[in-house]
Amino acid sequence: MTRSTGAARLRPALRAPEATRGNALPAGAWWLWALGLATAASRTTNPLLLGLLVGVAGYVVAARRTDAPWARSYGAFIRIGLFVIAVRLVFSVFLGSPVPGTHPLFTLPEVPLPDWAQGVRIGGRVTAEQLVFALYDGAKLATLLICIGAANSLANPARLLKSLPGALYEVGVAVVVAMTFAPNMVADVARLRTARRLRGRPTGGIGAVLQIGLPVLEGALERSVAVAASMDARGYGRTAQVPPAVRRTTHVLTLGGLLGVCAGTYGLLAAQGAVHGLPLLLVGLAAAMAGLGLGGRRSVRTRYRPDRWGVRAWLVAASGVAVAAAMIWAGAADPDALRPGVVPLTAPVLPLWPAAAVLVGLLPAAVAPVPSSPSDSKELA
Repeated sequence: MTRSTGAARLRPALRAPEATRGNALPAGAWWLWALGLATAASRTTNPLLLGLLVGVAGYVVAARRTDAPWARSYGAFIRIGLFVIAVRLVFSVFLGSPVPGTHPLFTLPEVPLPDWAQGVRIGGRVTAEQLVFALYDGAKLATLLICIGAANSLANPARLLKSLPGALYEVGVAVVVAMTFAPNMVADVARLRTARRLRGRPTGGIGAVLQIGLPVLEGALERSVAVAASMDARGYGRTAQVPPAVRRTTHVLTLGGLLGVCAGTYGLLAAQGAVHGLPLLLVGLAAAMAGLGLGGRRSVRTRYRPDRWGVRAWLVAASGVAVAAAMIWAGAADPDALRPGVVPLTAPVLPLWPAAAVLVGLLPAAVAPVPSSPSDSKELA
């Protein structure tokens, strides 16, 4: 009796709560999780692992996305990923590939090129090996895009803007406007097409597109004017005076730190250079953070109800970092399992430990707060 009562009390405590303004995850947690999955995807060309990463990202998006306009962009990223794979295959067929093959499929008419275009061909023999290599390469890029699309669907752009340092606030506004313009425009188009359908008017054809385009542009212009007016009323763009030496130091630290971050990230994502990439990345992050801290002195704005990183936010971010770290370690320990060869042409094998590490990325589907109703989700923005 006592044991069953204790289990009944423990079960609601372990269940993820409903998302409110106070416990909603910060946008940075979702981006760290998604970037961890993207980093893992960049370390492998195994289609089984890439498909598992896409499945993990898709399950978390289906379980934790809201009804906000930006949450509908995940399907568009999937279509973009499929388009990338198709383009990569087409380029491989018509422009050839350096991968040698012994299983020819068909031969296209080859265009003769001058002597200075040595190593480049248009048309010619197409082998199964080069198509499989192009498929693996395109699938890796498509998985990267889909992981970024998962972050775009789960993270609130407005809350991400609030989390940016003061030195990046102006740049962040432009990024947020660019991220939210397309989803809002798609929502306006869907709303106007529904209204025309209810009135018995055609929704297809050039005439309907021209009639829908003007209200969509008018609505976008009205929103832009309203946002500009609200930003002006809140004193946006006002800065404090800082000494010239502080400004120059800020520019040097920020620019040098960002260059170090780019070089260190390239070292981590490349097949070789991970040993030098991590120290360079850490030094670049330290310099960039110092530069952003000094640059924040120019900003005189305050934050209303800033996001707090609780245990659930740290678990979500840590799950993505754990997937990336495990995949980097697996790439160093057993590179053949993560990058299956195509010569000779063999079927890929699912490695056990990397696959188990990818499943850690499902943790947000269990610990992240459950999305609230559509009426309540507007209050979380």
